[in-house]
Amino acid sequence: MAASMKDVAKQADVSTATVSHVINNTRYVSDEVRQRVIQAMKELDYRPNSIARSLRSQKSNTIALIVPILTEDTSSFFFMSVAQGIERVLKKNGYNLILSNSNERLEDEKEQIKVFNSQLIDGLIIAPTAEEHSYLNEVLSGNYPVVFIDRRPKGVDGDCVLSDGYKGTYEAIKTMILKGHKRIGFITGPLGITTSDERFEGYKRAIVDNNLEIEFSLIKEAEATHKNGYILAKQLLDEEKVTAIFVANNVMTIGMLNYLQEANLKIPEDVAVIGFDDYEWTRIITPPLSVVKQFPFELGEKAAEILLDRINNGKGQYKEYRLPTSLVLRKSC
Repeated sequence: MAASMKDVAKQADVSTATVSHVINNTRYVSDEVRQRVIQAMKELDYRPNSIARSLRSQKSNTIALIVPILTEDTSSFFFMSVAQGIERVLKKNGYNLILSNSNERLEDEKEQIKVFNSQLIDGLIIAPTAEEHSYLNEVLSGNYPVVFIDRRPKGVDGDCVLSDGYKGTYEAIKTMILKGHKRIGFITGPLGITTSDERFEGYKRAIVDNNLEIEFSLIKEAEATHKNGYILAKQLLDEEKVTAIFVANNVMTIGMLNYLQEANLKIPEDVAVIGFDDYEWTRIITPPLSVVKQFPFELGEKAAEILLDRINNGKGQYKEYRLPTSLVLRKSC
């Protein structure tokens, strides 16, 4: 026989009303009691009638997440870590997470939001695809709060959680200059999104603050692929004779390292290198790669906390939250 709410209440040593409040999130319940109820539900394999519950309360205890992941792009590691941080907070509070991929396509993003608008989600966390987002004022018609992550939208209001890519890049370039490098190449994916733009601004500001001139021939922008990382690194080293390279995303860093290996160029003797994002492989290659480290799991946790606060406490002034990055110096510069 399937377990009932009464069974859960007995197992957790609480009233059935408390179990109902935990399930429907209709009243404050302490974390300790909430966890006892959730644990009892798991042990008894109790599954409330989510459809009936949603119709009664207009709540589904479900949060949607939209991220932009391309097949070749290693950003999947970043966003999966973000998702894990989000899910950790949501589970503690009795919520579920559904994940959707926009494939970095604006039309896919719009379509997914429209689907969510027809469902009873309680909130949305989204890493938007394009720079201009005024269209969101029309398609975000669902009666739920939205938190933006990783990229700041333009033309629409909302809470936003970002990593401080500007400061991390600034510190990386400053470090290269202090080590004697004056011709420092910069490889980036397409500008026009917060992550790329802020890292670019950090690069330029560090150059100017350290009495060097910005040489735009040392700045290389292209679609973020392994192949382009390879091609742009070759251009910087063969044509521009740089002595150091900063790569503003992980996938192009891999392409750049591929070229250095094929050209038999030694790091850091022939060229100093700093990449962005601290994946496991950056620590085990020879030499270990210096990187700007960001903290996607913590970013996800923060985004979920902000969203739940919006759900529980209603509207207020929107805020931008910035999580610090950290320059991790190893053997490549």
